[in-house]
Amino acid sequence: MAKIDTLCVHAGYSPKKGEPRQLPIIQSTTFKYETSDQMGRLFDLEETGYFYTRLQNPTVDAVAAQICTLEGGVGAILTSSGQAANLFACLNIAGAGDHIVAANNIYGGTFNLLGVTLAKFGIEVSFIKADAPDSEIQAAIRPNTKLIFGETLSNPGVEVLDIARWAAVAHKNGLPLVIDNTFATPVLCRPFEWGADIVTHSTTKYIDGHGTSVGGAVVDSGNFPWEEYADKFPGLTTPDASYHGLTYTKKFGKAAFITKAVTHLMRDLGSTQSPQNAFYLHLGLQTLHLRMPRHSSSALQVARWLENCPDVAWVHYPGLESDPHHNLAIKYLPNGCSGVLCFGLKGGRAFDNRFLDALKLTTIETHVADCHTCVLHPASHTHRQLSDEQLRAAGIAPDLIRFSVGLEAPEDIIADLEQALKAAKA
Repeated sequence: MAKIDTLCVHAGYSPKKGEPRQLPIIQSTTFKYETSDQMGRLFDLEETGYFYTRLQNPTVDAVAAQICTLEGGVGAILTSSGQAANLFACLNIAGAGDHIVAANNIYGGTFNLLGVTLAKFGIEVSFIKADAPDSEIQAAIRPNTKLIFGETLSNPGVEVLDIARWAAVAHKNGLPLVIDNTFATPVLCRPFEWGADIVTHSTTKYIDGHGTSVGGAVVDSGNFPWEEYADKFPGLTTPDASYHGLTYTKKFGKAAFITKAVTHLMRDLGSTQSPQNAFYLHLGLQTLHLRMPRHSSSALQVARWLENCPDVAWVHYPGLESDPHHNLAIKYLPNGCSGVLCFGLKGGRAFDNRFLDALKLTTIETHVADCHTCVLHPASHTHRQLSDEQLRAAGIAPDLIRFSVGLEAPEDIIADLEQALKAAKA
């Protein structure tokens, strides 16, 4: 297989003679066929092709194939957002009366999706610490558990998950491990190589890299043996009456999971990524292999400066030798830990807000992980309704500042931090 640098540029779309060198945007809701039988065979899943962009579109599929190749999977779909990707990954195999185990340090939006919204679907979720021992993970698993969920790098705490260890416990119990690989991207970590079965992304972040397009992706490794645990996953291993008794594992083999995600969830829920957004995503992917090392090296430089700054109470970045997750970073992220770090300042919330307001190069925004350096203080912004006790219960320190290092010169980013701290003390 070609190196990932080459795959970022070439995977997913290979033009033939006379075709556009750049991926074309097929901005059409539907597609023409000559006979009724041609259309019927598509609806029966007897042929591949395009008939409605809510399910599949050539532009969108090319970019899904690009991400799939980068992750080393057998199939992928693009969704309208990262939240939709995580929802699809869960609903494709879990339903009312089922149970999920998840790491408790995951992104707050995903935590709410799993813990609150899925509860309304009749799906219960148990959250446990990401560094919990195997025995604690095992104790959380129930007979009706359908999957285990975690993040390669947690948002906002940038903690590294021990993917191989969690995968071993999951597989011992006949369960797939779903990993959100948003912050790491396949350039820095490929979770399938460590035992993960399904990977999700908020492509809105580094994969796009320019803050232009909200989107998500679900990638199937093709490695999980669904038929060995047929009783646990009847949606994949028993006949589907809505498709004339077709059984996904028998008809589609390793691509059973991702095919069902398209034919059921995308068909019925419609969380489609537009061809235009997929095109922007494709442009971002072509430079992903260049951007991620730069984000990572700059973030490490910024983290080291913060670590030695007298106004800083603490810094979390797994690339730092002092970070409690540094050994896991060496194992899973040897080529960099992304551009996201978090830290706390001495002086309290009022000082934090004065510091944020004094930043000039860095922008305050809810977004993270693109080419611009940006900052967020959850206690003052996204989680401002919570008390300090509630923040800690959610795994967020009241003084936590999430800092996303962009592609500017790291010396200029540090200078901005320095002048903002000086201004906050004035």
